[in-house]
Amino acid sequence: MDGRQRQDRGSAARVSAPADEVALERLDDYCVGRFRAFAGPCETLVDTSDLAEARALIEEARNEALRIERKFSRYRTDSVVHHIHAAAGTPVEVDEETAGLLDYAATCHAESGGRFDITSGVLRHAWTFDGGTRVPDRETLTRWLAQVGWSRVTWTRPWFTLPAGMEIDLGGIGKEYAVDLAARRLAARSARAFLVNFGGDLFASGPRCGDRPWIAGLDDPARPGLAITHRIELARGGVATSGDARRYVMHEGRRLGHILDPRTGWPVEGAPRSVTVFAATCLEAGTLATFAILHGPDARAFLDAQGVQFEIG
Repeated sequence: MDGRQRQDRGSAARVSAPADEVALERLDDYCVGRFRAFAGPCETLVDTSDLAEARALIEEARNEALRIERKFSRYRTDSVVHHIHAAAGTPVEVDEETAGLLDYAATCHAESGGRFDITSGVLRHAWTFDGGTRVPDRETLTRWLAQVGWSRVTWTRPWFTLPAGMEIDLGGIGKEYAVDLAARRLAARSARAFLVNFGGDLFASGPRCGDRPWIAGLDDPARPGLAITHRIELARGGVATSGDARRYVMHEGRRLGHILDPRTGWPVEGAPRSVTVFAATCLEAGTLATFAILHGPDARAFLDAQGVQFEIG
C-alpha cells in the first residue's frame, strides 16, 4: 500500500534532512514527513501548513517507531528479544509492554488454530524469499521445524521461558503495533488530523479539515510500487496489507509467498496475492490480513465471517 496523498499537490515547500532524520515537505495545506524505520520507508501526514507544528508531531511518530524497533528487533543485541534468546531456556522477567505483546501473540496462536506462531521465525533459515526458485530440502526443513512451537514455551506473567535453540519473532505484529502507539502519542499532543504510514500499514486519526478523507492507493501485487489497483478514502481507523508482492519464490511453476504455515514449514498455498483489511486499529487490521492469508483458499470466507471491510488482490 502507498499511503501518500494522490491529490493535486500544487506548490510545495521542502526541508531536506540527513537519511536518518525526518525529511519534511509542505504540500499546500498539509505537511508530510518521511523517514526510515523497520527497514523501509515511513511517513506521517499532518493536516496543517505549519512546518514547525508538523515537525514536532512527525518527529514524535518517528521516535516511537524507532523505540519499538530497538526494543523488539531480533537483529539488535540490546533488544528484549535478544535478551530472551540469550537466556537459553532460563526464565526471563519481562516488562509490562513486552508482556502485553506476548499475551497478544498467545491469543493469536489460539484463535488461529496454531497458524499464527511467533516461534516460527526460525524458518527463515530454511527459506529465502528473493523471487528465485530455491526451496529447502526435507532434511533442512525438518531440522528447523523442530525449533517451532508456541506450545513449548512457558508464559506466566511476568516470566517467559523459551527453550534453548528456539526464537521468537514479533515482526508479524510489531510494525502495526508501532503505528497504533505512534498515533496514540500524536493524538495526545494535538487535535490536528493525521495519517501514520509505516511501510504501508496505516492509521488515520480522523478526516482532514472540511471533512475531507485521506487518500491512499493499494499497490498492485503484480507491480508493487509501480501501479495501484484501488484508490481508497480513509477518514478514521487502521489499514494493513499482507501478501506476496515482494517476498516469494517460484516452485514448479507456482508462486509461493513468504507467509509460512508453522505446522508444516511450507508457504500457505492457494492464498490470495494480497489481502487488505480495514479495522478500528492498525494492529487488528494487520492481524486479520495475516490470518486471512494463513487460511489460504478460504481467505475470503474467513474475512466475510469477521464482518470487516477488505480488499483481495
